Amino acid sequence: MSKTPTERMYQLVVRPLVTEKTTKVAESGNWLTFEVLLDATKPEIKEAMERLYGVDVLKINTLIQKGKKRTRALSARSDMKKAFVKLKDGQNVDLSAGVK
Repeated sequence: MSKTPTERMYQLVVRPLVTEKTTKVAESGNWLTFEVLLDATKPEIKEAMERLYGVDVLKINTLIQKGKKRTRALSARSDMKKAFVKLKDGQNVDLSAGVK
């Protein structure tokens, strides 16, 4: 298996989530939060994080946040899958720098 990222890995991690809550989680431990594709699995997310960012992943927790319906308009927000990624102690990801 090659160590170069595949196209699927670049598509898998949609964006990092930086909110007040995720910042508190990141400060309490070595956790990062990302929005990922709805069909992403934990092994896929782990492999993508290790290849794209060059870090060691210890644990991944995922959740699916259901989209909200808007009352006045006939539209709704899409469902979203979040991945909480725990990194090995001493490792860090600079989210402003992008991927390799």
